[in-house]
Amino acid sequence: MADLSQIVDDLRAESDELDALVTSLAEDRWSTPTPAEGWTIAHQIGHLLWTDRGALVSVTDADAFADIVKTALDDPIGFVDAAAEELAAVPPAELLAEWRVTRSELHDALLTVEDGRKLPWFGPPMSGSSMATARLMETWAHGLDVADALGVTRTPTARLRSIAHIGVRTRDFAFVINELTPPGEPFRVELRAPDGDVWTWGPADAAQRVTGSAEDFCFLVTQRRPLGELDLHAFGDDAARWLPIAQAFAGPPGGGR
Repeated sequence: MADLSQIVDDLRAESDELDALVTSLAEDRWSTPTPAEGWTIAHQIGHLLWTDRGALVSVTDADAFADIVKTALDDPIGFVDAAAEELAAVPPAELLAEWRVTRSELHDALLTVEDGRKLPWFGPPMSGSSMATARLMETWAHGLDVADALGVTRTPTARLRSIAHIGVRTRDFAFVINELTPPGEPFRVELRAPDGDVWTWGPADAAQRVTGSAEDFCFLVTQRRPLGELDLHAFGDDAARWLPIAQAFAGPPGGGR
């Protein structure tokens, strides 16, 4: 896994790429539906603003973040949608400006997180690197929703490596959240990077293996594309059980988007 400064650099770049997609949109285009049911482009940017705000509070004020969690627990199923709905009503220029300021503050704050420190979150506490990776994953995934809504095909980059890493690391979580027993043995994951290199995780002699496209693996673990459309291959019964339930995000099993 890359070090914290590299992941933050990637997060900045990913955020800027999404920003470039929406910065010139006419105001009425912000209400364009995205593939996430009920969410427009404004909802997507509003969600990223809300979660970036939460991550910033996690870094800067753990007590205040505990209050955010308490509020979320009042509506554990609907609080994410409610926050996106509220922010989607903000005028687009104001919404985009606030996201720019907030994400910049977050990126700078993440660089101050020392080794060994754990940041509170809605799931298990995370290191600074893990928080930055989670924000990268979410920004890429919601950016994909926006790109799909606009009919834009994005060029995959090496930034996918950190997203794939969190997808591999959450293997056992995916089994548990689906009320299944995680496999006892590590898997070998071999993914073809955008530049043709091969990224690998796990022992070379593992009996259970997953191979294929790194971009498609990221589509899978963020639940942005169905498995049947992806260049991914499982070898072994446990690996085959994992791919249909894989998810790199916290929370209950997703239904896609």
